[in-house]
Amino acid sequence: MFKPLALFVGLRYIRSKRDNHSISFISLASMIGITLGVLVLITIVSVMNGFQSELRGRILGMVAHVTVSGIGGAKGEVSDWQALQETLSHQQGIIGAAPYIEKQVMINSEYGTPQGVLLQGIAPEFQDNVSDVNAPKHMEQGNFSALAPRHYGIALGVGLAERLNVTLGDKVTVISPQAKVTPAGLIPRMKRFTVVALYRLRLQDYDSSTAFIHLEDAGRLFKMKGKASGVRVKLDDLFQSDAMAMQLQQTLGDTFKVKSWTEDNASLFHAFRMEKIMMFIVLGLIILVALFNLVASLVMMVKDKQADIAILRTQGMSAKQVARVFIIQGSIIGVVGTLLGVFLGVLLASNVESIVPAIEHLIGQKFFAEDVFYITEVPSEVHIDEVILIAVLSLIAALLATIYPAYRAASIQPADSLRYE
Repeated sequence: MFKPLALFVGLRYIRSKRDNHSISFISLASMIGITLGVLVLITIVSVMNGFQSELRGRILGMVAHVTVSGIGGAKGEVSDWQALQETLSHQQGIIGAAPYIEKQVMINSEYGTPQGVLLQGIAPEFQDNVSDVNAPKHMEQGNFSALAPRHYGIALGVGLAERLNVTLGDKVTVISPQAKVTPAGLIPRMKRFTVVALYRLRLQDYDSSTAFIHLEDAGRLFKMKGKASGVRVKLDDLFQSDAMAMQLQQTLGDTFKVKSWTEDNASLFHAFRMEKIMMFIVLGLIILVALFNLVASLVMMVKDKQADIAILRTQGMSAKQVARVFIIQGSIIGVVGTLLGVFLGVLLASNVESIVPAIEHLIGQKFFAEDVFYITEVPSEVHIDEVILIAVLSLIAALLATIYPAYRAASIQPADSLRYE
């Protein structure tokens, strides 16, 4: 516990006007540096949290939590998907199951550019149980209810529709890589579809390279009538997807392949975590530079106050008390800088979603173009535990920065300092 005398002297040194203005400037610069470091660190980490959370939410709105696919047959298909769906629906923790057919195709239109597309055959009556693509917030025009069997309707992402230069009611040609035998030889299977729905997920890869048709139409196109590629599953707790995938694999056996959403997206979210750690380290250097300034200002203060220290020592102040004076002084600078940084950082991070659009409007330029980035807004998500961690690390670093100047002050001998006064 610091004694009142050390606290009194430390506070007095902070409040006093100094003859050496460079010391005051460096002390102020170190406090501002700590504030800026903490502020920027909290803001950037919160924005990265927001990006990760937003991206995960959008991806999970498109993909299933767990996918069960067939590995039997020439095409890896499930011949009795109804029985598989029934089995999965009765598993504890599963709240939805829907069959699907998924194939890579080429889609062409009369006036657009041919596009490689991941074509998904779905059962509209079950699809909403595992995906929110059909939600009103995502549907620009039409919805999945327009995907009726034998009507050959197709739902396109708005990005894909723009590249094909089509809109609702227009025709597109789906070209399957599966060949059919004709008198002229082998030719790709082709079928004309009518655009019946347009959706926008605001995920570039999905809006520009995915399309949906009815499961029965997909079965006819790919010669999988009455069959499916597999069944997609939605859980009541998406974070249990890995455990559920392992459980289902054991239950269903080797005739099915079961994988969770984390397998397909593991590299993406691992990259997010690594970027977050690296950003934390890089921005932490701002605080480190500020702490070097703090050390410099305290060392200069010790040099400037040698005579005062010597007088205090002759009046009975111990070396430990002298050290505590400068520990208190440096700690106060660290505490004030950290608290200011936390307050301003949380304030900025909490309002960044409003600030960024205002800046974009002011400069007339978007920071994240829709045709380049997954997410075009700047989301933010403040995690209190991370704010506390940043604040604690900043305070500990500030305290450690006072050790050397305090040691220098405690090492001053009164006789040597007063000899030339």
